[in-house]
Amino acid sequence: MKEELYDEFYQEDEKRVDYKAILFEYLLYWPVIVSVLVLFLGGAYVYLRYRTPVYSVSSTVLIKQGDKTKPNSSSALASMQDLGMLSMANNFDNELEILQAYTLIKKVVTTLNLYIDYTADGGFGYNPVLYKSSPVQVWMAPEEAEKLPSALQIQMECQPGGKIDATLDYQVKKEKYTLKKSFAKLPAVFITPVGTLNFSLATDTALAGLDETLKLSAVVAPPSVVADSYKARLSAEPTGEFTSIVRLTYRDASVHRGIDFLNMLVALYNSEANEDKNQVATRTAQFIDERIRIINAELGTTENELAEYKQRAGLTDLSTDAQLALKESSEYDKQRAENTNQLRLIGFLRSYIDNPKNRYEVIPANVGLTDAALANVIAQYNELLVERKRLLRSSNENNPMLINLDTSIAATRNTVLTTVENVEKGLQITRNNLDLQASKYQSRISQAPQQERELISITRQQEIKANLYLMLLQKREENAITLAATANNGRIVEEPRLGGLVAPNARNIYMVAFVLGLFFPLAGIYLSRLLRFKIEGRADVERITGSSIVGDVPLVALAKEHPIVIRPNENGLMEEVFRNVRTNIQYMLQESQKVILFTSTIQGEGKSFNAANLAVSFAFMDKRTVIVGMDIRKPRLGRIFGFSGKLPGITQYLASPSSVDLLSLCQPTSVSPNLFVLPGGAVPPNPTELVARKSLEQAIDILKQHFDYIILDTAPVGLVTDTRLIARVADISVYVCRADYTHKSDFELVNELEQEHKLPNLCVLINGINMDKRKNGYYYGYGKYGRYGKYGYGKKYGYGYGYGYGKG
Repeated sequence: MKEELYDEFYQEDEKRVDYKAILFEYLLYWPVIVSVLVLFLGGAYVYLRYRTPVYSVSSTVLIKQGDKTKPNSSSALASMQDLGMLSMANNFDNELEILQAYTLIKKVVTTLNLYIDYTADGGFGYNPVLYKSSPVQVWMAPEEAEKLPSALQIQMECQPGGKIDATLDYQVKKEKYTLKKSFAKLPAVFITPVGTLNFSLATDTALAGLDETLKLSAVVAPPSVVADSYKARLSAEPTGEFTSIVRLTYRDASVHRGIDFLNMLVALYNSEANEDKNQVATRTAQFIDERIRIINAELGTTENELAEYKQRAGLTDLSTDAQLALKESSEYDKQRAENTNQLRLIGFLRSYIDNPKNRYEVIPANVGLTDAALANVIAQYNELLVERKRLLRSSNENNPMLINLDTSIAATRNTVLTTVENVEKGLQITRNNLDLQASKYQSRISQAPQQERELISITRQQEIKANLYLMLLQKREENAITLAATANNGRIVEEPRLGGLVAPNARNIYMVAFVLGLFFPLAGIYLSRLLRFKIEGRADVERITGSSIVGDVPLVALAKEHPIVIRPNENGLMEEVFRNVRTNIQYMLQESQKVILFTSTIQGEGKSFNAANLAVSFAFMDKRTVIVGMDIRKPRLGRIFGFSGKLPGITQYLASPSSVDLLSLCQPTSVSPNLFVLPGGAVPPNPTELVARKSLEQAIDILKQHFDYIILDTAPVGLVTDTRLIARVADISVYVCRADYTHKSDFELVNELEQEHKLPNLCVLINGINMDKRKNGYYYGYGKYGRYGKYGYGKKYGYGYGYGYGKG
């Protein structure tokens, strides 16, 4: 039961938000909203007008991964990768990084002279980019441009006669410098402290027919800085998870410049890739040429020795028997010769590998070695060395990928050395077997003439060297074909083309401007509403209290000496206002209830004014009404009706009810014969104790017997406790608040009084609403007093000029 009582007395009812009223209140500020909105949209238009458009240029490039049929590594390397001991870098990811490498982009910038930018005077709008279309060309060597302390701003004014005025601005250690020079004709040279500039015409007739001054601008920046800018605007992404096709996207103000940039980027990428691929073939060609030079000298010596021996011995033909004896031996001799060639090649290869100068140089391949395993290991080792050199171009030796790659190179080098050693051992074993077989035929050959044996020996050496010489010549031709047949690493699948406008996005910018143009004024209005600490109308009161509102009294033109604003038999605005208040209060009063109490939080909110005019309204309805001045600390009620402040009043009766006739203290008024005023009387020394006496109930009972309505004008409830004591005899309590005067925080007291039932049947009367304010101008046109507007109250009373009733 206690919880139910608590809910009944203390729980606040949830109020429905009046969105229509809020919307209309915001619409009252439509000039401000429209002005700010136009300002933001105008700013967006100016921004778009001066903002240089940026376009997207895209292209797709196929990155070739090499021959997939070749083994990627030897069995030993494959086993090590399976065990997790080695990690081979993904080739496609490496190529993707190389395509975006700063070094490669800088080469493109210097190749296309992109570190020099031209623009024309755009007038009212952005300055268009003059890529390959500027009539005047400016040149500075890339080496000099790289040393510039800051970007050179060059302003050129081309006169109709061919004269050119050039102004150069640059900055050194935050100090700005300006140089000016005029050229009667071009080409010309402009020597500056930061470098030499060359001016020339794009064509011989570039400025021919010029009838007005042409303004051009050029900017020369260090290529490294420009390369950083181009790198930031370039992106490379794979088109799919399982493809090796890269989509290159570049953003630039000039579409043609973007197309040239992407084309040159791919061209230089292929050029560097081909140089890397040809390193092995170039090294192999050098190795073969050196071997051919040595074998050629040895072969010439052997042939001369054979010719001299035949001439000296007089040999013309060998016997058939000797030939048959040597036939079998010659087969083994051929095998021994081939074995000797392989051993010599292995020796050459070992000496090359052991040379410290060749530590990170590729090993000559395809020189005639027949062992497939050794050839595959050498090819794998060369691929890793080439990959290492390519990574060093775009990173340093501390790169984790390079460190990992060095580990793989070291492991592969050990594998190469082990394989070379194993191949050499195998060839030695084969040589021993061949020597053993050849010894069987030596006994038969020993019977041949000494001349024949020597001839065969010389011939055999000549054949060995001749075969080796022919093999090296063949390998040199094969290597030359390899050099000539090198294919590009990247192939353009889609030519660079315009992808669309990237910035500025006019639709988005206008949308943002529109949203901000609405947000700022609406936010300002909302914040101003939050910062208002005084009530301004019914909406504010309804939001902060659940008490019933019996009426709204507008601010009207009123002289201080005439606080009674309603007249008999009139249908003015104020008459209708107080009729509405009167009707609402009558609905709240029960049968036989007559006592109406008026109070407020502080002085000056208009309780006496409204109590007096409501009493007059009751009197005009032929109801005997008495208004009692219960604000006995500062009695002012008599002055409203023109009575002297020295008249006896309610205090005399409360002090001595047995000796004072209460009805005799009620003063008739000139306003209406039905209206009487019971003044406060003399100010007592103990007002609180006086109103707490039972004589107050006796006085109210006497008044109830002779009057239809009793209106009590009490003291402000927020200042003294008199009103709470007087409330025991009241049937309804009217709390008066004043627009733009009463603080919203004062309604905490009102809510407390209502919840604790310290004032009976509490209701609120809003006083002093200024109809001249835009926020209140709509109020009486929507459901309050707008229905009476046809009588033209505004013209009659001219409300909006203020009055002095609020001090009662």
